[in-house]
Amino acid sequence: MKNDNLVQIDRVTFGYDQRVILSDITMAFPRGQVIAIMGGSGCGKTTLLRLIGGTLTPQRGTVSFEGSPVNPRDRESLYALRRRVGMLFQFGALFTDMTVFDNVAFPLREHTTLPEPMIRDLVLMKLNAVGLRGAAQLKPADLSGGMARRVALARAIALDPELIMYDEPFAGLDPISLGVAANLIRRLNDATGATSLVVSHDVHECFLISDYVYVISSGRIVGHGTPAEVQASDDPEVRQFIDGEPDGPVKFHYPAGEYGADLGLRS
Repeated sequence: MKNDNLVQIDRVTFGYDQRVILSDITMAFPRGQVIAIMGGSGCGKTTLLRLIGGTLTPQRGTVSFEGSPVNPRDRESLYALRRRVGMLFQFGALFTDMTVFDNVAFPLREHTTLPEPMIRDLVLMKLNAVGLRGAAQLKPADLSGGMARRVALARAIALDPELIMYDEPFAGLDPISLGVAANLIRRLNDATGATSLVVSHDVHECFLISDYVYVISSGRIVGHGTPAEVQASDDPEVRQFIDGEPDGPVKFHYPAGEYGADLGLRS
């Protein structure tokens, strides 16, 4: 029987030296849904995407894709997995010396043996889906920030991936571009049947487009559920994040010794 969860995170722990980034995390990402992974900067959101993509290895626990563990040491299976995954990097990460057309064509040329006429049709189809078919011959330097993000989205869906991962897709966008990007994520997910993981700290847009939400704080899941359920949460850490409070369970000051002692003052 086919598992309804495309990706599963089972009791995963990861860190660097003595610093724990993720601590005993368990999550499930069902097929065909938009799932938001939210939390403040440095809470482990992007690390989670890297574990799913196989660029990092958990110290404990397992990351599974369609029931099979993600194994970064098995290059053949890892590359086969990545052909089924699309990634929209923070700020787009377009190739600056390539045209918009060639940026979107890049994964098709790298991972398929399709003839150029077919690649051309596919690229124009993806660009049309994000409203930028007319910009095909422009360079990234000619684009606004919102347009560049849409080109990056067209590239991310070029191979019709089963899983699309978005790393801070709304960062640095004006309100109009932000709304366009959010609407595209939802619309493309519904049209393709893909599973979308949206890493973000933008509460309003994530609640609008997501089917399910996880809130991470200090490497732990502090809240999860539908957007309505998370919004109604009375957990102090969830409330501090949603309400944007400057201080609370997540402290303004990073842990430190006595201030006077650091300044060399005697009591």
